[in-house]
This record gives sequence, C-alpha cells and structure tokens, in this order.
Amino acid sequence: MGTRERLAELAREKGSSLASLSRMLGRNTTYLQQYISKGSPRKLEEDDRRKLARFFDVSEAELGAPKEISYAFEGDWVEVPRLAVEASAGPGAMSNGETSFDSFRFSRKWLREQGLESDKLSAVRVIGDSMEPLLREGDDLLVDMSGKPFRDGIYVVRLDDSLLVKRVTSQGGGRFSLLSQNLSYPPLSVQVEEIDLVGRVVWKSGRL
Repeated sequence: MGTRERLAELAREKGSSLASLSRMLGRNTTYLQQYISKGSPRKLEEDDRRKLARFFDVSEAELGAPKEISYAFEGDWVEVPRLAVEASAGPGAMSNGETSFDSFRFSRKWLREQGLESDKLSAVRVIGDSMEPLLREGDDLLVDMSGKPFRDGIYVVRLDDSLLVKRVTSQGGGRFSLLSQNLSYPPLSVQVEEIDLVGRVVWKSGRL
C-alpha cells in the first residue's frame, strides 16, 4: 500500500475528513485531498508528516518517512507518564497529587496490537500485599483509562479518597465486588456510585 492510500485509510478509520486534517496542519482545506488524488505535493512536508503520524498514532515510516528519519524522531515509541501516586493492594493510598514524575517507553506497534490508545494510558506503582502473588509491592502497572465497556478484570479504582488495585467483578443490580488475590483480605461489596473505575490494568512490570 502506498503512502497516499495509507493516509486515506487512516483518515477513514479515524473518521476524520481530509479538510479537517488539512486545517490541523495549518494548510488550505484542499491540501490533503490534492495530495492523495492528484499527487501534489509529491510528498508530505516533514513537519506535516510528523503531525499526522502523531495524530494517527503511527510510525512516520507509514506516511513516507525514510526509516532512519522515522527512528530519529522516535515516531515508533510512546512515552507513558508515571503518576506520583500509588495504587494500594492494602488499606488504601491517598489519591491526591496525581502528577507525572517520570515515564515508561512503549512501542507504538505493540500498543496498537493490544488495542490501546497511547493518550489514554498512565502508569502507577503498587503498594501493599493484598494482590499477591499476582501483583507485588513495587510493581508498576500500565492502566488503560479509555473508558471501554466494563468487563471483569484487574482495575485501579478510587474509593472515597483512596486508590486501590483490585479484581473487580459485577454482582449485577448496580453492585461490584472488589476482590483481593491474598485470601487474608476479605472481599468488598460496593454500589456502582461508591467507586470510580479509574482504569483497567493491562500490563505490569516488576523486579524478580
């Protein structure tokens, strides 16, 4: 597939018009339409290509960049912020101060393969032992905050003023169970309005 066809495909998948994308680039509204249908300009300007690659969350190479340029501008990598909070696998970590202090780098291709949107991700650290052996204190979690339809799984949740990491299952009737892996901790049963599902845990890292 050529660069022009790939750009048209990305626009369709995103539901973005070529005119609106052209305006995003600060160009005449017919700029990208002419590029795709008439081959004018012959190739995208470097800055335009970079903006489009970031908008579509793809490598610049997919939009015609030489491989060496694509890698030089780190178009194939995403920096996911690490938040200055901890998700408690114990009694509950206070959730104020949710600012970024560092980041993890992930492959754009890998994130796409996992169905994850790079701008809807963050990372937090686990404290406590209630999720052992699945999650241990000091593990870092990648959290998908895109708000996809609920399904049972491991979530970071906000309960009152605390952040918890728990296995969350639906009980029906507007109730959820918050379950620990460590059987020393009893399950919690809460109403849907009592908690905020911050995001689903989709990956972890931790020391051996």
